[in-house]
Amino acid sequence: MKTTRRTFLGAGLFAGLSVGLGSLVAATSRATVAEPAEHFEVMHSDAEWRSLLGASSYAVLRQEATERPYSSPLNEQHGAGVFSCAGCARPLFSSSTKFDSHTGWPSFWRPLENAVLTREDRTFGMLRKEVHCQRCGGHLGHVFDDGPKPTGLRYCMNGIAMNFTASTT
Repeated sequence: MKTTRRTFLGAGLFAGLSVGLGSLVAATSRATVAEPAEHFEVMHSDAEWRSLLGASSYAVLRQEATERPYSSPLNEQHGAGVFSCAGCARPLFSSSTKFDSHTGWPSFWRPLENAVLTREDRTFGMLRKEVHCQRCGGHLGHVFDDGPKPTGLRYCMNGIAMNFTASTT
């Protein structure tokens, strides 16, 4: 069995606890922050990530927390443009693939090519696919197989892990 960097904190006890940042819940978290085992194009020490990201973005991107549903302004972003990683500015999703999943998080049916990586997430006794930025390894959210055509996928992303840039054309 493959070991992960995350620790199990007890689903029943921690699923609804606020991490004190107002827009996040401790859905997943690491007991300690370890240097990443993987190598990414953009890498920083934990102290550097903390200084580069705000507390909420750091909690999601680097500690794999989850923002509260319906708390992201990106839910209401319906203009043409690109959603990029808040950690490294990697373009992740085109607005043309965004849809309203009624889940409370920005959702997309396909990422841009070579934008994201996925891996198994077995926290809380569930098997899910966790989505990370290909360039910096930042945690973005999860992908599920209940999305619309043509892919049937729902990339359920934390809005605080992304920025939006409107198209200029």
